Formats: sequence, structure tokens, C-alpha cells
Amino acid sequence: MIEPVQFATVQGAAAAGRLPQAPASVPPASFSDALARAHRAQSALRFSAHAAQRLRERNIALSEADETALRESVDRAAAKGSRETLLLTENAAFVVSVANRTVITAVPRSDMGDAVFTHIDSAVVVAPGPARS
Repeated sequence: MIEPVQFATVQGAAAAGRLPQAPASVPPASFSDALARAHRAQSALRFSAHAAQRLRERNIALSEADETALRESVDRAAAKGSRETLLLTENAAFVVSVANRTVITAVPRSDMGDAVFTHIDSAVVVAPGPARS
């Protein structure tokens, strides 16, 4: 025996099958804005969980200028074909995966003593102050 099926009306059913619409108050982004956002995302320098932990544990603070200098140094290493590089700053050393643009670890200058850095194929000395070409 087949039982009849009853359908109930669902609120919002009329909107089913339509794509959600963006709020009217959000203006569409221009191409140049989208391009700038994509460029910033591509050139951003990320910190692995390990590196972030080391920064906290070792009290290594990075200013915006420091981060800019690190990004530019990674760009220079990438231009030379580096894969894993050591960035040496006045206050710390950073091992960076160039392809992933990710800082793998950080060591303050005071802890470097007789440190040995392995699995790198290049080193970049990060000059203090404005970047030099």
C-alpha cells in the first residue's frame, strides 16, 4: 500500500534555487583594488606555528619596517633561485622557505653563539634602515 506524501510549506522556499545576493551597501571592488589585494597576499610573509612560538618564547619583536625588510630579502633570495634561506638581521636570524614565503624558525642574536644552520642554500644579510638595491 502506498501512503500519500504531504508537503509542508517552508518559509523562504520561494528563494530556493537562487544565489545569495551581496548586501546593497557593499560597492563592487575595482580591478586595481583586487589586483593590489592579490599582490599583497602573494608577497606576504607567513610565520609557521613553530616560528611564531619561537618569536614569543625568545621575545623577538618585529616592527613593520622589519617585516618589510624581511619580505624584500625573501624577494632577493627568490630572484637568485634560493629555496631555503637564512636571513640575518641586526637582532635575529630567520630560516625561511622561499617558495612558500614562510618563516620556519627564528633565533635571537644573543642565542646564536656557535649556532649551525642546516638545510639552507643561501644567506641574506638584511641591512638595517631603508632597503638598498
